[in-house]
Amino acid sequence: MRETRSIVIFVVGAKLAILSFGFIAFLLLSTQTVGRLSSIWVRWDALAYLNIAQQGYTAVGPHRWDIVFFPVYPLLVSLLTPITGDSAMSGIIVSGIASVFLGVFFHDLVRLDHPSRVADISVWFLFIYPTSYFLHIPYTESAFLALVVASFLAARKDRWLLAGLLGAVACATRINGLVLCLALPLEVWYLWRQDRKFNWSWLWLGLVPIGFLAYLALNYFVFGDPFAFMAAQREHWQKFLANPIPAVFGKFRGVLAETRPTQLLEGAFEIIFLGFGLLMTLIGWRSMRASYRVRMIASLLLFVSTSFILSVPRYTLTLFPMFIVMAIVFKKPARLAVASIISILYLALFTASFVQGRWAF
Repeated sequence: MRETRSIVIFVVGAKLAILSFGFIAFLLLSTQTVGRLSSIWVRWDALAYLNIAQQGYTAVGPHRWDIVFFPVYPLLVSLLTPITGDSAMSGIIVSGIASVFLGVFFHDLVRLDHPSRVADISVWFLFIYPTSYFLHIPYTESAFLALVVASFLAARKDRWLLAGLLGAVACATRINGLVLCLALPLEVWYLWRQDRKFNWSWLWLGLVPIGFLAYLALNYFVFGDPFAFMAAQREHWQKFLANPIPAVFGKFRGVLAETRPTQLLEGAFEIIFLGFGLLMTLIGWRSMRASYRVRMIASLLLFVSTSFILSVPRYTLTLFPMFIVMAIVFKKPARLAVASIISILYLALFTASFVQGRWAF
């Protein structure tokens, strides 16, 4: 109970610090005017999620492209908006509540395998990660990651029905929830190898892909095509599944050829964060559970198996095993201090850029 209370206090404190810092950065650095305080966080994908929460999905008009955004998060926002009267504030509250649960669940999950200090530092690194501001604003990161971590935690505690249900909701929140279909069965494999006895409750994991099937049904209901989201991605954003090797080399070539400083840095950060995720996977390979390895590798492949690479710094935020590896690698005081300073500085930089309306992943 004391550990849980400490985690809640830390997450809420981090949330208040980031949101207040963002507002001050906006006042000092931006030439834009602001109506409601919450509006400075409504950028890029957040606009689509809030529009879905307000209007739902449509097959006509400029918002038909919103079908590529999964339904769970905007549904939660829509349920809260009649109370708050402001969808942006509702999004911040939903993400805020989800981030608190995420902190508690993640700490509990890490504690199953590691000492309390490693669990504490894992949560610390998650919430000071350079793109962790997405955990507190109208984006899906906190809700999705809370569902994924809770699903793993339920599986580790032999609560297979709950693991399946949480996994299903995660699959209806983000497409990379499908990685759970590969990762969670490895927890079953681990248990089966111990005594070679089959547990019928393991079959509840069959619920996990139902969340994605529900999303396909939504596509069919709105467009008459269960894969309408793929057509929308290709037509509007020119994004589609592709060989990851050309995408990675294309990003390298693009960075080397770029002469505009801002675009060069954006491309460089994409490569740096991708490389960091891969590095943490390799460093932690032997100490990671098999399910965590699959989570890392499959997610990284999904990030780059596309026509062009974008938003990797934000996507790596959902690689929760990475923060466990970071906690182990940087747990010595000097390493912890240096890594924390670097992470917090870039968190401040990206947050300040985001609230000014600049692209920040």
